[in-house]
Amino acid sequence: RLAQMSRATGIHLILATQRPSVDVVTGLIKANFPARISFAVTTQTDSRVILDGGGAEKLLGRGDMLYMAPDSPKLLRLQGCFVSDDELRKLVRHWRDVAVEEQLADEPIELPTVVADKGNGSKGKEDDLLDEAVRLVKQYDRASTSFLQRRMGIGYNRAAKLIDIMEARGIVGPVKEGGLAREVLLKSAEEEELADEAQD
Repeated sequence: RLAQMSRATGIHLILATQRPSVDVVTGLIKANFPARISFAVTTQTDSRVILDGGGAEKLLGRGDMLYMAPDSPKLLRLQGCFVSDDELRKLVRHWRDVAVEEQLADEPIELPTVVADKGNGSKGKEDDLLDEAVRLVKQYDRASTSFLQRRMGIGYNRAAKLIDIMEARGIVGPVKEGGLAREVLLKSAEEEELADEAQD
């Protein structure tokens, strides 16, 4: 399934196995892996499982390989780079000898402290926005983040913050189920006058 999806979406997937048998390299796998490589195998049967033909059993090992390209029926014989275990050990030993051990600082590094701006500029601007938001909510009897975004030309975060402040102050009600607009608890002056007249 992964091979099918990756091939359809252009993801390069590499599958490797040391057991080239029919139960491992199935027909479905072969159909979804158009390019195949075989290193030296012991029998012609193993070669057929991988490459749909013989030849891999005659390879010499040590990076000698047969490559089957998706756009060509011919097999290409290539020489891959082979790094023996002994060579790897020598390489690791060399880098261990020449590497300079990094000295770690004993003292903790002090991070610069950021002092918050105590000016009232942003707060004053926010208060102005809140006053405007309260006026709009009372005037249109609607309270939602998207409504404030459209009417005030502000971003989602700021509109959501204004709605939260209004909820905390009892101007609007809590969130309703189903994404409906919140109830406006603080009515406009005209509505309050009508309500007072009705009570009298």
